[in-house]
Amino acid sequence: MHTVAVLALDGVIPFDLSAPVDTFGWARLPDGREPYRVRVCSVGEEVASGAFTVRAPYGLEALAEADTIILPGVAEPPETLPPGVAEALRAAAANGTRIASICVGAFLFAATGLLDGKRATTHWIAAGDLAARYPEVTVDPNVLYVDNGQFLTSAGAAAALDMCLHMIRKDFGSAVAAHAARMSVMPLEREGGQAQFIVRDLPPAPAGATLEPLLRWLEDHCDQDLTLDEMASKAGMSTRTLNRRFRDQTGTTPLQWLHRARVRRAQYLLEATDHPVERIAAQTGFGSPTAFRERFRRVVGTSPQGYRRAFRAEERAS
Repeated sequence: MHTVAVLALDGVIPFDLSAPVDTFGWARLPDGREPYRVRVCSVGEEVASGAFTVRAPYGLEALAEADTIILPGVAEPPETLPPGVAEALRAAAANGTRIASICVGAFLFAATGLLDGKRATTHWIAAGDLAARYPEVTVDPNVLYVDNGQFLTSAGAAAALDMCLHMIRKDFGSAVAAHAARMSVMPLEREGGQAQFIVRDLPPAPAGATLEPLLRWLEDHCDQDLTLDEMASKAGMSTRTLNRRFRDQTGTTPLQWLHRARVRRAQYLLEATDHPVERIAAQTGFGSPTAFRERFRRVVGTSPQGYRRAFRAEERAS
């Protein structure tokens, strides 16, 4: 059997802990046998986990016997791991053990140094903090998980299931993974990455900024085919001055800001209306449905139809 060790540290996030335990536990081979042996281990016998306490039956020695180690996130990721944890993880890695983190468990993983020079992900809301704390790690906030071969990282919550199913498929094939996916009530593969879940606020302008009236006007008129000259004329300044002030006050260019506003409007229309993609492309100022689809996928990480299937209000309610 393939042994999976789930390392629970103080403050472990309950969902991050239970997701791999259940997903690997649900896997079955065609003859009905269980392909995985799942062990929960920790530094001490008891671990605080939100509103309750978890008793871990295994210690750090279980990491040396594991084929796969899972690092769930903790509520407050420490910069220094508890004694013996980093050493045990590095020793396991040196022996070829596969190691994967869930959500902000990437902070624990990065603290070992094993992710240095590698691409990784975490929950989009924590991606900036991970990149700042561990600059040697290339953080991608737009994907559901990253597979570097021996080392994997996943985004938050449900992305843990995506990554676990991915590992099951690599270990035992699509049929075994598909069974585990059905037991999890999850698709074996989800369209798009976590970019589609990121709350993408328009770049803010400081209070009292000279561009504020223009930004409001652009939001109201983003369906129109606006040019840089027209925006500069509306603002009463030259295009050169407009570009400079946009950089200073929003951190982006006028056209990039306008594209972001159009995509935000398109997301709302996809969620709240039955309008076809062609109509939404026109309603949001894109020159053609093709240009709309390309820009939408570039910003959101999935197609307009894929976004609608995931976020349509009526479908969620049903």
